[in-house]
Amino acid sequence: MKISKQNAEHYIWGNNCDGWHLVRNKDLSVIHERMPANTSEVRHFHHYSRQFFFVVSGTAVLEMDGERFTLHPNEGMEIPPLTPHQMLNEAETEVEFLVISQPNSKDDRVLVK
Repeated sequence: MKISKQNAEHYIWGNNCDGWHLVRNKDLSVIHERMPANTSEVRHFHHYSRQFFFVVSGTAVLEMDGERFTLHPNEGMEIPPLTPHQMLNEAETEVEFLVISQPNSKDDRVLVK
């Protein structure tokens, strides 16, 4: 089946951020996310899931294990399991990105202060 933001399962997270499940099974998750200006997700890590964040539009900051990386459109980074990380949109415009998790990160999220 052809999938897009128009027909994917949608959810809202954080401070008015959007997510669309493009692929959702126990072995793989692909989510298209949108973060408005000046928003962020909660810093966390995963025991088992390896993730790849890929910016589609806008500019994001990905904090990984205490180091900050600026990601522009068509740039991404891999996050190994057990690595604390946080996606931030510190810009004045929204950012859209893909989050690919293998295996699915559902129930594998541990918050970090």
